[in-house]
Amino acid sequence: MKVLVIGGSGHVGTLVLPYLKAKHDITVFDLKAPADSSLPYLPGSVTDYDTLRTACDGQEVLLYMAMGQMQHQSIYTTADAFDVNIKGVYLALYAAHQAGIEHAVYTSSMSVYQGNLEARGFSDEDLPPDSRHPYGLTKRMGEEVCRNMYQVNAMSVNALRLCFPVDDEEWQKRAKSGATLATRADDVGNILLAALEYRNGFQAFMVSGDYENRFMNMSKAKRVLGWEPLARPTSA
Repeated sequence: MKVLVIGGSGHVGTLVLPYLKAKHDITVFDLKAPADSSLPYLPGSVTDYDTLRTACDGQEVLLYMAMGQMQHQSIYTTADAFDVNIKGVYLALYAAHQAGIEHAVYTSSMSVYQGNLEARGFSDEDLPPDSRHPYGLTKRMGEEVCRNMYQVNAMSVNALRLCFPVDDEEWQKRAKSGATLATRADDVGNILLAALEYRNGFQAFMVSGDYENRFMNMSKAKRVLGWEPLARPTSA
């Protein structure tokens, strides 16, 4: 499929684009060029509807991965969070709809929930998001934008509540220190690939590297998408 990846030059995009481009024709839309110079690249902002609309022409699926610019140890400015996680999501999905795209994937976050994720525990995706932090609040509002796009325009959207995507070295370090919510790049790549294919209204999925399901029940992702984290700590 022809997939427009919005925000593909960021941290998560850099980790997962190698997996996506092996299966699909990828075009990156971002403020800066992707690390992989072989990929087609369209410069633009998620707050610029006209540029988004042009970028969507000829594409078959939209993957929204924009997260905004990190400030001060991964804390996002309030204005940036609202622009990228709400306004940008709406404009991108609407531009996609106007271009005839019928399916999208939104990289949400477990930050849609309030408090310490490891201490809280999560039974399933029906637990209502409740974050009050600007980043988590805007990510859960972004999910509502996706739900609305399905209800109004019948565009199917899968929202993936990701946890701390990292490379293999960092994942092994965290896993050896105990159970972790962090998710290894190949597991993130595989859930994105599955979500790009699955089309059934608006769906939210909790996905992380918690392969023992100690902190969250990821049975929906396994049942519906055929996905579960495969990363395991090495013995070395």
